[in-house]
Amino acid sequence: MVEVEVGSELKCYHCGQTCEEPLWLNDKPFCCYGCKTVFEILDSNDLCEYYTLDRNPGNTVGATNKEAFAYLDEKNIRKKVIDFDSPTFASVKFYVPAIHCISCIWLLENLHKLNPAILKSQVNFARKLVDVEFDPGQVQLSTVAATLSEVGYTPQINLDADQGAKPQVNKQLILKLAIAGFCFGNVMLFSFPEYLGLDHSDHNLMRIFSWLNFSLSIPVFFYSGFGYVRSAWRSFKDKQINIDVPIAAGLIALFLRSSYDIITATGPGYLDSFTGLVFFLLIGRWFQGKTYESLAFDRDFTSYFPLAINRFVKNEWKPVVIYDLNRGDQIRVRNMEIIPADSTLLDAFAYIDYSFVTGEAKPVKVLQGELVYAGGRLIGTPVNLVVEKKTSQSHLTSLWNNDAFKKISESKYQKIIDSAARRFTWVVLAIAVVTFIYWKVYDPSQMWLVLTAVLMVACPCALALAAPFTFGSMLRVFGRNNLYLKNADIIEKLASVDTVVFDKTGTVTHGRTPEIKFEGHLTPLQLGHIKLLTSYSTHPLSVLIAKSIKVTSTETAEDFKEFSGKGIQGIIHGQRYKIGSASFTGSITQANPLGTHVFVSIDNEVYGYFNIKSSVRPNFKTMLERLSDKNTSLLSGDNDSDRGSMQKLFNTASSLLFNQSPHDKLRYIEQLQREGKKVLMIGDGLNDAGALKQSDVGIAITDDTGVFTPACDGILLGEKLHMLDQYLELARASSVILKTGFAISFFYNAIALSFAVTGYLTPLVAAILMPISSISVVGFSSVAVNFIAKRKLKNIKNLS
Repeated sequence: MVEVEVGSELKCYHCGQTCEEPLWLNDKPFCCYGCKTVFEILDSNDLCEYYTLDRNPGNTVGATNKEAFAYLDEKNIRKKVIDFDSPTFASVKFYVPAIHCISCIWLLENLHKLNPAILKSQVNFARKLVDVEFDPGQVQLSTVAATLSEVGYTPQINLDADQGAKPQVNKQLILKLAIAGFCFGNVMLFSFPEYLGLDHSDHNLMRIFSWLNFSLSIPVFFYSGFGYVRSAWRSFKDKQINIDVPIAAGLIALFLRSSYDIITATGPGYLDSFTGLVFFLLIGRWFQGKTYESLAFDRDFTSYFPLAINRFVKNEWKPVVIYDLNRGDQIRVRNMEIIPADSTLLDAFAYIDYSFVTGEAKPVKVLQGELVYAGGRLIGTPVNLVVEKKTSQSHLTSLWNNDAFKKISESKYQKIIDSAARRFTWVVLAIAVVTFIYWKVYDPSQMWLVLTAVLMVACPCALALAAPFTFGSMLRVFGRNNLYLKNADIIEKLASVDTVVFDKTGTVTHGRTPEIKFEGHLTPLQLGHIKLLTSYSTHPLSVLIAKSIKVTSTETAEDFKEFSGKGIQGIIHGQRYKIGSASFTGSITQANPLGTHVFVSIDNEVYGYFNIKSSVRPNFKTMLERLSDKNTSLLSGDNDSDRGSMQKLFNTASSLLFNQSPHDKLRYIEQLQREGKKVLMIGDGLNDAGALKQSDVGIAITDDTGVFTPACDGILLGEKLHMLDQYLELARASSVILKTGFAISFFYNAIALSFAVTGYLTPLVAAILMPISSISVVGFSSVAVNFIAKRKLKNIKNLS
């Protein structure tokens, strides 16, 4: 039974609004049928825990008209709204401005309990976005939107703009700040007689000023500053303690003590300090938010995502970086390349692997004219497509950061931060209690101000902000220099690397100036067929062979297949071509010991082999010399014909392993890790995807292709490989900067607390210092990262 105090307004159990004509259900009052219906929905689905996470967490709900969202099921509109669509899996993002607390997040991430056809829902609280995955075979898009609306979270759907792209203005914070500022100014005005020590003979006038100050302080406490009290109360309910607890304690202490002094006429209280304290706390919160926005490391269309795709320009195919694609561009995607943008298929059919999006590896057959979604990977024969939507790097990055591709690890610095944050508030409260007892004995007139200053000035926020801003700023530096990392946590792992393992083909070597010669005999027609077949593949050796052959073919290949670490095959004009290793093609020919060899068989008859002498990437040897403090290794799936040239590059202690299958490469990484090594694997993501995933940090090299494994941690433009040692130095430098940020935070709190406990710090100054400490650490991190990056990369043009 809901207890109602005499004379108090009856509040809605769901949204907290006043119930003028309450509707009752299970002894609980509701202000309208909408709120009552939401409660019934949650209660019937055993979701009433929603109400235990916050008091009156819901939003006022009007009657939901399911037909209001029926337009979403129209084909053209659905195509604009949906992120991914298939017969059994679809995903969509909704902008929901009503999201405001932990209860909202909890409910919205449990939508599957309301409708089993909703597979998963995830909330981006900062952007107020809900990412919903559902089965379109069981539920319509309109029903998904209506489900959100029924529980009080009506989505705002904009068909012409990027939903939630622009940060929303926090109008409530601005209003709280305005009220606190108005009241603070007037309280100071009414307190001037006290400040100036004027004659207290007119006692009635002084009492009027005191009561006016008290009246002005009530909205400051119960509206502007009550968020701190509410947050502290929630933490106690959750049997935890957060940073708002000492702030709330200080506000309550000042307000109650001042109220007592004014009501009993024993003094004027400290309401000028109280209202000023709330005002400056809110200014600090607003300024922190603006600082965070200005320094945010959101990578949507701002960082370099070094994947390329072939675009048809002036009657020829040219590779372009994916963010240069525009709607209407015609692109060609080859086997194993990622579809960079939502596109319409021009060819008769294609097989697309959507495991990058859905987690299911089974290829899906797409027919001509159908939409192919960004993030799919082509399996088989190359296809032509027309871009329907401009590439969204935010979408590709979110797919890349899917839980399915995460490596199990724990951040060392995050453990430090979590441990310090848990203990920090208890330490501050203990210091405050001791300080209060001392000043009660030494000078009772100052004890409340000193107590409040102690509770206000200490803040672990700087400690919590140091890591994300340091690593986030470094993430942007890497992006500007053509190394695109999955997320900022990878930088911490890079800093601890002590072993670097390189793949050979396509990584150490490249095809800028190769020597290619065919040992055997092929007709011009057969050479054209081989060019056609190798052009279907993105493997570095296939690319080299295709470029070296000048004869073209107008035929098409059927039954094209690519076997990792072995070769490719396909049927052209009724003949089966195999191109790859000797064992794959069935060759027993003794090849030239110098160079890399790619054999050719037609209808199981070996015709010879391509002898390829690839060149080493520029400045690779000098980079290895600068990596002398690391253990280095080379893994190659080719024979050891290049051992001599590789030995000239690597030092004598390096391991050079040839004839390595993809599984061999994986086992080698595992062996290094069992020996306690922190391994960085550099490869092209084709025959070494497993090794990239197993390594502590896996970086895929790209050269004008759209191929990379989602299990890698970073993508590096091939021509920047010579800067690898500088990237590692920057990662180590970021760790030093982070430790310095921790030290600044520690010394700030130590010095500020020492001033506060000795009475040399007023609550107002403490309220100003608290946000400044966080902003100073954030500013230091950003400036230090950019300064060190410029210093270490000043010779970048000379090295390129």
